Amino acid sequence: MNKPILLLLLFSLLAAPLRADDWWWEKMEHLIYTPRYFGPNAFPIPEMMAADLPSRWEVEVRGEYHTMPGDKTKDIFARAYIPIVKGKAGISVSGVIQEWYKTSPEVRDERSAVETEPPIPCHGDIIVNCYYQILRNRRWADIVISANIKTASGGRVCDARFTDAASYWFDANIARNLWEDPSRNAAIRLQVLAGFYCWMTNDDRNRQNDAICYGVGVRGTYRHFLLDADFSGFNGYRGEGDKPMQLRFKLEYELKKNILSFRYRHGVRDILYDSYSLAYIRCF
Repeated sequence: MNKPILLLLLFSLLAAPLRADDWWWEKMEHLIYTPRYFGPNAFPIPEMMAADLPSRWEVEVRGEYHTMPGDKTKDIFARAYIPIVKGKAGISVSGVIQEWYKTSPEVRDERSAVETEPPIPCHGDIIVNCYYQILRNRRWADIVISANIKTASGGRVCDARFTDAASYWFDANIARNLWEDPSRNAAIRLQVLAGFYCWMTNDDRNRQNDAICYGVGVRGTYRHFLLDADFSGFNGYRGEGDKPMQLRFKLEYELKKNILSFRYRHGVRDILYDSYSLAYIRCF
């Protein structure tokens, strides 16, 4: 074989991976950084606390299953809550330890993703929440404010699972008992949430998307049981699937500082999953 042909073959072999990498990056440019076009854990909707910060340490492990047409996702989630200043403030650190997913070719193409299944382990973002109780008044209301950040540590951005971009939000959670019976540890509690939500995008002209986050819900407690229901979401300004709405339900039972928690979440708009989870929480 003469030298020109040999050099041409070697150049072709070396250039092939580069062309594949170029194609991979070119496809990522078409990702739409909104809840509508990403996995179920990419854009967390702020949690409602009923404006009542826990006074105990909490360690939680949760198994979750998310389903929508063309996407079946499972994950393991973990959380640790640390009370400080005698329960007037607290810090929570949480995140998806690992996520498994399988999407249809149609969903993959709609999201401009690369794979339909994870070829390597997929890990989630780390979320840090800082809470402070600014008012506790049984006659008027309880108020908790929070500052929250989601890191850019999640994986498989090429499959539209996590954004590889930071998010942050600030909110106020206001709640008041509508009825209570201390002898039975029973109460019905109304809660609302309002705040500001922001996340980074891959658009060179609009590097971030800003949103108003909101929520309204009711919490009921009776002896060792807790039932929570709320309607929550946020409204981005770009209108590209960035206005997710969710109905969320939570049922918990506590026995001797051990809590079993079941959650169900139904996507109403722009977050299209039905999500089920079962968690064990240990209090200290």
